[in-house]
Amino acid sequence: MAVVAKKSSMIFFSDPSDHYCHRVRIVLAEKGVAVDIQDVNPANLPQELSDLNPYNSLPTLVDRELVLYEPSVMMEYLDERFPHPPLLPVYPVSRAQSRLMMHRIQKDWCSLVDTIMDPKTKETPAARARKELRESLLSVAPIFAEKPFFMSEEFTLVDCCVAPILWRLPAMGIELPKQGQAILDYAERLFERESFKESLSEIEKEMRDTL
Repeated sequence: MAVVAKKSSMIFFSDPSDHYCHRVRIVLAEKGVAVDIQDVNPANLPQELSDLNPYNSLPTLVDRELVLYEPSVMMEYLDERFPHPPLLPVYPVSRAQSRLMMHRIQKDWCSLVDTIMDPKTKETPAARARKELRESLLSVAPIFAEKPFFMSEEFTLVDCCVAPILWRLPAMGIELPKQGQAILDYAERLFERESFKESLSEIEKEMRDTL
């Protein structure tokens, strides 16, 4: 783990169009953390980033001597560092279930989002990924209707992972039919949260404004 000179505030190096960076920004906003968010073009990474992060990757979170460069680790660290409001359940079994759900979102949905959003992806595999993501979301649509948040009565880190994906559906060319109304209703509940609005980069705002 890298060690750096002390900083006066927390710094978050963020790709303003990336859904992994977005999920961390939601946590930062939900917690009301004083942070210096530095938007970085992934095609032109600053030298400072390579000095801090051995993988020279985004996102990267710097908190004094601590440097983190894995989104899930960042999210859990922030939840423990700033315990109010809590974004993981109190009980170990429930916490494990939340972590497992985040893992499944990563495996089942995020890899498809990565394929679709990558400008290097050719149209055939992109179309295949769009179809798979759409069908996967619709297959679990009833779950979204059961509780206010994703399998929870309270907003959690799981919602922080799901929200950036749903925000990007129009940009990915994915439209949900009536069977997905529960997902759309859930998405609107998330999008209306002040923390979500605060988390949006200018690029992310334009993803919807230009539609």
